[in-house]
Parts: sequence; structure tokens; C-alpha cells
Amino acid sequence: MKLFTRRDFFSCGVQAGAGLAMLARAAASPAGRVCKMKFGFTSYQWGSEWDIPTMIANLTRAKAFSTELRTSAKYAHGVELTLNAEQRREVKKQFADSPILLVGLAIVERLDSPDPARLNQQIESAKAYVIESAKAYVKLSQDVGGHGIRVVPNDFHPEVPHEKTIEQISRALNALGKFAAGYGQRIRLENHGTAGDLVTLRKVMEGVDQRNVGIKLNGEMVDAADFAQRFEGVKKYLDDTLHFHELGRGDFPYQLQCDLLIDEGWEGWWQLEASSQVPDRLQATIAQRELWEAMVAKSLARP
Repeated sequence: MKLFTRRDFFSCGVQAGAGLAMLARAAASPAGRVCKMKFGFTSYQWGSEWDIPTMIANLTRAKAFSTELRTSAKYAHGVELTLNAEQRREVKKQFADSPILLVGLAIVERLDSPDPARLNQQIESAKAYVIESAKAYVKLSQDVGGHGIRVVPNDFHPEVPHEKTIEQISRALNALGKFAAGYGQRIRLENHGTAGDLVTLRKVMEGVDQRNVGIKLNGEMVDAADFAQRFEGVKKYLDDTLHFHELGRGDFPYQLQCDLLIDEGWEGWWQLEASSQVPDRLQATIAQRELWEAMVAKSLARP
């Protein structure tokens, strides 16, 4: 499912410079490759102290034309379930009046339900607490102008067979996906936790029949050694957003991921999720965008 139309793409400010530079590089690609990807941001953790006006201003300067808001962490943006209808409309208006697209919310609900009571209930029924909570965030995302919510798988548990946890997660995603479709929202299953490696997520998605559910890549080292093979197994399930961590730090093969996504013609947002200590988070975001653009240029320049 493609979330963004051509009109959406340009309304997000790509014409302000980053997109034009990318298209120029694409035209010069020896193999005729084209980049359809875009650089964005998630408020965890570099955006934790930015209220919405500050976030919009900073991301506009950084040419990061989308954001995902992390909830349940008392961040300065204040987008939580406690917002009333008027406050939700105001959040939506602030983003609508800006070049920054709110792609959605990153919520903390875990579909493995580590609490035994919740876990047992969720195995028997897709109406467990975590499901009902996630549904409330689906409504919040729609109200503030977002397009979906991020959930996590998250872990296997010693007392539960892996197959049962996988089945549970698939069932929960089907329930959430069906509900979210009625609100025009996506369910983004993040590549996170011991039950969140790409091999496991492929098995999870084989049990999901809702088209608005997708895998959100997250640069997990457990997938790094044979990433190309694992990517091949999940590429048809990919969401239109992914998380990536600081480029130039760590050993995850982001260049390979970039190559593979470009070759697949993937149209989506690379959303920076950064947590390192830096003196200036805005300048650090700009530096990451420049590294990302260089990585994309290298992908496009392949013979």
C-alpha cells in the first residue's frame, strides 16, 4: 500500500532543495536508477525536548520533511491520549500548515504481552488490554493528522512456545489492522526485540491478511550478517516508513539496505531515530541528512 501520492511528496517540501538534488543525482545514475525515498525524523530521542512549533521549525531547517511522534514518554510535543478534541484539531492544523508531514505515532504497546495474564488473554482473544490501548492510539493518530501507529512484537518468553507467540502476534495484527483500516491508518510492526528479527517477522506476516499492516525496518544487528537474504524474505511486507540509527556509528549495513531499497523502487521515509549525546541536536540532524544523501548518491552511482 503506497501512502504518499505525487502531490503529497511535493507538499512535504521536497521542492525546497533536498528532493531536487536527489533527482539530479538520479538522472546521472549510470544504471538509470531513481531514488523515491525521503529523509525524515522520529522524536525518539533527539526530539524529546522539542514542542510542536520547535519541531516544525527545526525539521524544516534540517530538510527532514516528516516526523513520527513517540508517545507515553512525557515528551515536549505533548501528543498523548489525554488530548481533548480541540487540542487534537490544533495539533493537526499545526502540521497541516507546515511543510512537515506527521506520518503517525510510535506507541509502546508490545504484542508479546509479557504480563502472563495479558499474554494468556491475548492468546485466547484479540481483545486484550494492549489491543484496546492500541486502538485508542489509532483514533488519536487520525485525529492529529497521522497515517498510522508503530507497534513492537516484542520478545519471546521461556514459558511460551515460539510458534504460539508468533500466532498471537499475527492474530493481534489482524485485529488491529482491520480496526485501523476504518480510520485510514496503517499498523507498522517494528523490527525490534527477540521476536522481531526479520526471519520471525516473515513468519508473523504470513499469518496476517490485512493489507494495511507492514514491517518497519529498524537496523537490528541480529539481521546484519545475512541482511540481503533476510530482506528478500520480507520485502513484499515492508511498510512505507523505516527507522535508522546514526549513520557513521555502528556496524549495521545501511549502505546495503539503501541499495536494496532503491533496487526495489521502495517509496518511503527513512526516519532518523537517534539517541547519542550531541551538543546540538538540530545540527546533528542536518549532519545525518547529509550522510544519508551521500549514501543514496553512492547507491545511485553503482554500475
